[in-house]
Amino acid sequence: MKPLTIAIDGFSSCGKSTMAKSLAQKLGYTYIDSGAMYRAVSLYCLREGLIKDGNVDEVGLQQRMSALTIEFVTAENGQSSTYLNGSNVERAIRSLEVSNAVSRVSALPFVRETLVALQRKAGVTGGVVMDGRDIGTVVFPNAEVKIFVTADAEVRAKRRFDELVEKGQAASFEAIIENIRQRDELDQNRAVSPLRKADDAVELDNGNLTIEQQDAWLINLVDRKRNGLH
Repeated sequence: MKPLTIAIDGFSSCGKSTMAKSLAQKLGYTYIDSGAMYRAVSLYCLREGLIKDGNVDEVGLQQRMSALTIEFVTAENGQSSTYLNGSNVERAIRSLEVSNAVSRVSALPFVRETLVALQRKAGVTGGVVMDGRDIGTVVFPNAEVKIFVTADAEVRAKRRFDELVEKGQAASFEAIIENIRQRDELDQNRAVSPLRKADDAVELDNGNLTIEQQDAWLINLVDRKRNGLH
C-alpha cells in the first residue's frame, strides 16, 4: 500500500506539531514542521535587523533568501530540532518575539513560494506528516488525509503559557492570548494562502481532548482512510 500524505492545518497553539510528530512516529512516517521553517526565517529577520517597527525589509530579505538553509535533525531520543544555517535554533524560534513576527514574514509571497517548494520536495514520495497553515490547501492539495485543528483562544493561550513556563522562559498569559488573537486575524486574512479549512478536511476541536483521546482519534481516521472509508 502506498504511504499516505497527511496534512494537518489549523490555528496557532493548537498542538499541531506535537500531534503530527506523535502520529508520524506511530506510523513510521517522516515528520516535517512547516511552521518551524517560517519561524526560522522570522528569527533570521530579527537577528539581521530586517524587521523594524513591525515592518519587514522585504527587499533585504528577498536578496538573502537563497542563502538560507533550514534543516531538521532528529536526535536518538526521537526529538527533532530545527537548524538555521547550521545552528540549532529550536529554542529560539519558540520565543514570543518570533511568534509576534512570524505572521508578517510568512505572509510575504516570495517567502511562501520558497518554503512551499521545499515542503513539496520533502513530501513527494508520501509517508509524510506535515503540519502548518496551508498544507492541505496549497502544499499538498491531493493529500489522502487532511485534518483541520481548532480550539478556543483561551485554551490555546493556556497551553502556550504552560509550555513556556515548563521550559523556564518568562511568560505573560495576557501577552500570549493577545498574540494568538492577532495571529488568527492575520493568518485568516492574509492575501497569500490564508488559513482556511480545505473542503475535504476533517475538523478536530481538541480543546477538551486528552492526548490519549486525540491520538486514538487520529489513528482511527488514518485506518479508515487506508481502508477506503470516509
